[in-house]
Amino acid sequence: RAIADHFSKRNNPAALANFPHVDGVVALTHGTGCGMDTEGLGMQLLERTLAGYATHANFWGVVVVGLGCESNQLKTWLAHSSLHEGDTLKVFNIQDSGGTRLTVEKGIALIEEMLPRANQVKREPCSAEHITVGLQCGGSDGYSGISANPALGAAVDLLVQHGGTAILSETPEIYGAEHLLTRRAVKPEVAQKLIDRIHWWENYTEINGGEMNNNPSPGNKAGGLTTILEKSLGAVAKGGTSNLQAVYEYAEPVDAHGFVYMDTPGYDPVSATGQVAGGANLICFTTGRGSAYGCAPSPSLKFSTNTALWKKQEEDMDLNCGEIVDNGVSVADMGQRIFDMILKAASGEPTKSEQHGYGQNEFVPWQVGAVM
Repeated sequence: RAIADHFSKRNNPAALANFPHVDGVVALTHGTGCGMDTEGLGMQLLERTLAGYATHANFWGVVVVGLGCESNQLKTWLAHSSLHEGDTLKVFNIQDSGGTRLTVEKGIALIEEMLPRANQVKREPCSAEHITVGLQCGGSDGYSGISANPALGAAVDLLVQHGGTAILSETPEIYGAEHLLTRRAVKPEVAQKLIDRIHWWENYTEINGGEMNNNPSPGNKAGGLTTILEKSLGAVAKGGTSNLQAVYEYAEPVDAHGFVYMDTPGYDPVSATGQVAGGANLICFTTGRGSAYGCAPSPSLKFSTNTALWKKQEEDMDLNCGEIVDNGVSVADMGQRIFDMILKAASGEPTKSEQHGYGQNEFVPWQVGAVM
């Protein structure tokens, strides 16, 4: 964070004054990487997540700082991820650098070397097929399934028609409605992979003393949702109506175009982190109870399901889908509005969360397994 703070436009506006094509420098920290099985699932998920961010289209370059003695060794991570140090990827350890102060100085110097080349990148017209949207819903309410989520689904259908990609996730929150997805699968193997992930979750929750029906949350219930089935039916609506092309595990690179699924927890920061690691360069987030979520490096558009929330939290919401309920706006028309906003955000128009500076604390890799 000290390295990134040096380039903060608020704290040190001169640092990026000569680099107008660079939006900023962000610090993404996490609380895992040690006290875990070096060959276990948790390490595999962490390695995939870090690799996905290190190669993300919205970053020009990445500096990765390790401690030095942790389980997640940088050289091992590079080898497992088929990554190599170069102009856009630098890695080093605190223990090899002489401590905190020298580490910060080294990180600043590496970024200063990157900035002139990063600044040479300029926007140019391109097809919407390059957009990959991660679909999220958090703080859902009784309106989610009839306003914002179907409208986002209509926007997804438009994106897919233009060759783009949309990633539906949050497996515990499609539980009970998975049949609405499997029947859209392009081949039986795709449907079976989703069913296999459902079974994995049933076992995972059981061995941890929980159950898949331990939902909705207190906020969901206050908003009018009574069962996981109601919540899941609304959540699936975000995925539109096109065919399900592929199913991915957490943080796997998404290489298919069209509508796809990624297995993630329902907890939004963890879920979106996996989607971004998989290649999502934009997040669309519906909410009925309210959210202040942002995501770096992928802009996050937030859509309120009801007008009351819009009036309370307009500074955090990018669009009020409550007009479907209150003013008779059609789902198709609202979907077109969302699609237009996706294009504008991808073209550089700041989202509300970007204006607030959100995004650096929402990097939360999925931690699975025993902490030892």
